[in-house]
Amino acid sequence: MKILVVGSGGREHALVWKLHHSPIVKKIYAAPGNAGISKLAECVPIASEDLVGLADFAEKNSIDLTVVGPELPLTLGIVDEFKKRNLRIFGPSKMAAMIEGSKVFAKEFMKKYHIPTASFKIFQRPDEAIDFVKSSDMPLVIKADGLAAGKGALIIEEVNSGISAVQNIMVEKVFKDAGDKVVIEDFMAGEEATILAFTDGKTILPMPSSQDHKKIYDGDRGPNTGGMGAYAPAPVVDDKMMKLIYDEILEPTIVGLEQEGSIFKGILYAGLMLTERGPKVMEFNCRFGDPETQVILPLLKSDLAEILMSIVEGDLSLEELEWRDDFAVCVILASAGYPGKYEKGKEIFGLDKPDYAEDVLIFHAGTKQERRRLVTNGGRVLGVTAVDKNAEKAIRKAYDTVEKIRFDGVRFRRDIGYRIRQVKRGYF
Repeated sequence: MKILVVGSGGREHALVWKLHHSPIVKKIYAAPGNAGISKLAECVPIASEDLVGLADFAEKNSIDLTVVGPELPLTLGIVDEFKKRNLRIFGPSKMAAMIEGSKVFAKEFMKKYHIPTASFKIFQRPDEAIDFVKSSDMPLVIKADGLAAGKGALIIEEVNSGISAVQNIMVEKVFKDAGDKVVIEDFMAGEEATILAFTDGKTILPMPSSQDHKKIYDGDRGPNTGGMGAYAPAPVVDDKMMKLIYDEILEPTIVGLEQEGSIFKGILYAGLMLTERGPKVMEFNCRFGDPETQVILPLLKSDLAEILMSIVEGDLSLEELEWRDDFAVCVILASAGYPGKYEKGKEIFGLDKPDYAEDVLIFHAGTKQERRRLVTNGGRVLGVTAVDKNAEKAIRKAYDTVEKIRFDGVRFRRDIGYRIRQVKRGYF
């Protein structure tokens, strides 16, 4: 097979790495890719949102399967464009991708199909949203309706912060058109977890649970980011909890989307809060998570290419997934200033160390090759993933590797995985 992977981040590097190990894959292209991906795939300079350019490339090069990493091309309708040309592509249609593309759509969908989530109200006018904030008990969560690179959900502790958040999103347009509407919802207390599931619109195969670290600073402080690290599996999701998630969230979502006239094929990502009353949905995504993919794919023993093809062909029920009985952790190395403004072009050192521990992987996100220099080219630069039977050893291996990598202004959290110490399930 010849495969095209769309995207340029750590998630896409992990996808390319896993597909590279498949015996049925002969050649991988990546558009646009990054410096790390270029070691395993041929990178082509086509932007991930250039739907026509990507489809033209797939036609011209007889691509057998296109795998889409980021959410933007999915919400723009890349799957629909490819299907018009009878090209195989992995991911949901534009309509199905609305589950991520619009928080308003997702919340109204969950209400209609009785999928547990926080109580909410939707606002199109900033003055009405501000009046609601003034009259509400704190804390609240304010979300931009559209895509905001994982930064559009704000936890509000007091009224003035809520007023500022509404003004920033709806008036100042910090997230551009994504802030035309906002969802304001009740704050949910509990433990966060992420469940990703393969689905062909009928069969649903959940992956191991994971837990992301969204805040920029240790102790879950500071602004939201695209994710500063993750680990899998999350011990808070035991077998009983997974069954609840499947029965109350995953299955009703796939069935509901079909009833809405949209069969969902691809990856359903459920960002959950595990509350005293059971699991509730914070958000849905329509693709692999980033950085969750960097800890989940290293645990997958099955052939990813075969799984993706089964979904595209609509016969996932024939697949039986095999997983390593191990623990994986990923630490993100970011540029100074991220998630705000940051500089690019800082030379990266330490990636050629011969003494990295076994089962340590380095996934590139914002990197670029400039002649013989590897330099930073994004907010999140690298993801260091370590796998081990023992959680503490995996965490130690990851941080031992992180300490060997350097670039000017490197920033990373030093507490990735700290929550698992609060829930003992034999990982230590």
